[in-house]
Amino acid sequence: MAWSIAEVARMSGVTSRTLRHYDEIGLLPPARTGSNGHRYYEEADLLRLQQILLMRELDLGLREIQAVLDSQVDRVAVLREHHRRLRAERDRLETLVRTVGRTLAELEEHEEGSGMTKINRPENLFEGFESARPDAEAEVRERWPAAWERTQQVVAAMSAEDMERWQREVTAQMIRLAEFMVAGTPVADPAVQAEMDVHYQGICRFWTPNAEAYKGLGRTYSDDPQFRANYDKIAEGLADYQRDAMVVYADARLS
Repeated sequence: MAWSIAEVARMSGVTSRTLRHYDEIGLLPPARTGSNGHRYYEEADLLRLQQILLMRELDLGLREIQAVLDSQVDRVAVLREHHRRLRAERDRLETLVRTVGRTLAELEEHEEGSGMTKINRPENLFEGFESARPDAEAEVRERWPAAWERTQQVVAAMSAEDMERWQREVTAQMIRLAEFMVAGTPVADPAVQAEMDVHYQGICRFWTPNAEAYKGLGRTYSDDPQFRANYDKIAEGLADYQRDAMVVYADARLS
């Protein structure tokens, strides 16, 4: 069965203009195009569109999405991971709904009283909120002040286009590492270590870490909630995988 572009737009909420753009950049070509120029999509195309929309929800750019879809990563495993993450977010939001509802009930209960509000269990006020992010920047600034200053200078000199290009490169490498991880490739494998050399050379554009500092950067990727969340958008466990690969690289190349 095939659906017209108008039917796909209606079902998915994605505009026909966007679908045509996805076709033009090769992200979502239709199954066939009629003699009248109308695009028609089949079930496999709808499944691909669903994956695109899921990764857009995770804030991935179109180029990064195409790299994932065109790679050899197990699509079912990727979809299963998206499902797990969405369910976890749903559970967190449901907890927040209960938290706010409980607070409202307690405030309303005392609204007509003495004007003094008593919260029975103060810790309940914060149930469901994500943990606060530690100040990773402050730690880097304290431990490696020269590196921090050099990084700030390089970043300040980058144009918007340079910054976007650098971010695309970083994301593309994260996707390549995820492919190795999903395939079960050991972190000491030469192909993984070649990626770590690319990563290290990229870091050296900003500062030149020694073995200890490079290992510390890997721990930051794994331990800092914001860094870890960025890696988890690609694949769960990727931050730990890169951290371990960086340790091997530092011991072999930087010690």
